[in-house]
Amino acid sequence: MEDEKFGIDLDSLLSRLVPNRGDPAFGKLDAIRVKLVEMHRQNLVKINHSAMEVICAKHLISKGYEVDVEHSVDGTLVCDLFGVKGEGRAVVEIETGFVPPEHALDPTNYYSARVASKIARYSAFADKFSLGSPLYQVLPIPALFLKPPRLRDRSEIEEAKRLCDRYYRNPPIALEEIAAARVHSVFLIDVDSGYVREFDPETYREFVLTCWDAMRK
Repeated sequence: MEDEKFGIDLDSLLSRLVPNRGDPAFGKLDAIRVKLVEMHRQNLVKINHSAMEVICAKHLISKGYEVDVEHSVDGTLVCDLFGVKGEGRAVVEIETGFVPPEHALDPTNYYSARVASKIARYSAFADKFSLGSPLYQVLPIPALFLKPPRLRDRSEIEEAKRLCDRYYRNPPIALEEIAAARVHSVFLIDVDSGYVREFDPETYREFVLTCWDAMRK
């Protein structure tokens, strides 16, 4: 029953995103739907995350990318979305904001480390690396990733590594990975409307800080 509901939900989402089944984008998204349904049968994916993958895939397809989901980039590391356009490669990692119960008392540090580790691990496999986030949550992007690698201080690289090492040691994040990593954009995903808005990370950070300042007043 749960597998059937998962498939029905993705069918409904596809119909909203591409109402015309003759549109080439529909066939590409349907192939992604089929893959996700099979992975759900194996208990490998959940609907919240998969719905955002499909919406982001539609966005990338509209930009001319050929897109795969749950794509292996090095044999052990699997990214959420992998897009190819000409010789350019795009990787998108989606964050739903889930924090496991064992980190109920340190959710901000845990989540910051998870975002930092994803930027460090995945951006090496992309010419353009993006983070995806639902409209209702904030991504804690460490400030050093907003700078070009040549402008990063050794101290802030080491600080980011210490944060990652608190939560990710198998395998550990290397200093060199943090020093070279980049995040090129943030996708804000409105699942209700199927809409994606893409921000450069500096603009996204300013937007977040403005919201936080307004809340504190």
